[in-house]
Amino acid sequence: MDAELEQIIDGIGPRLRTLRRDRGLTLEALAATTGMSVSTLSRLESGKRRPTLDLLIPLARTHRVALDQLVAAPATGDPRVHLKPLRKGHGSVLVPLTQYPGRVQVFKQVLAPREPALVTHDGYEWLYVLAGDLRLILGERDCTLHPGEVAEFDTREPHWFGPANTSAVEILHLFGPRGDQAVVRAKPSPSGSDRAAATTPPSTTS
Repeated sequence: MDAELEQIIDGIGPRLRTLRRDRGLTLEALAATTGMSVSTLSRLESGKRRPTLDLLIPLARTHRVALDQLVAAPATGDPRVHLKPLRKGHGSVLVPLTQYPGRVQVFKQVLAPREPALVTHDGYEWLYVLAGDLRLILGERDCTLHPGEVAEFDTREPHWFGPANTSAVEILHLFGPRGDQAVVRAKPSPSGSDRAAATTPPSTTS
């Protein structure tokens, strides 16, 4: 048996003891619930008996935890997400932050200067400006958003967004199918008819 496996097995007993004590259970109470003898449980916790699946499964059920919480299996790999930037035309860069087709998609975008060209399509968009100034054209409206400001709108209305000047703009971009929209706690538009709002982000303490 290799050293890593031996270390994992040696750690199960102390973990079982800690879990039982954290739940305020005695060996007798745990024995009554699992159907194991007090002796077996005591030997498991002290490491004098090797844990097997037929012993660990009843304990996992009683403690209402997954088996890997008892075993503490080693990490399956690098937990970091390795993002792959996609370079678009005119020097723009798109970094997908999620990969769930049919659900809300999240992107980080760096938009280079380009000529406006309004488009329409089904969906709902939410934009947050990270750096630079963003120009948003929505129908007949033309506005500029600065870092920390947000816009959300129905994409069935003709729209375009990009840098407000000759410098690139960096944004966080959420796009979802019709009905999937970001919830932004902001005051309603005074006119009530505008489907776009540019606001500062809501306070996390509200």
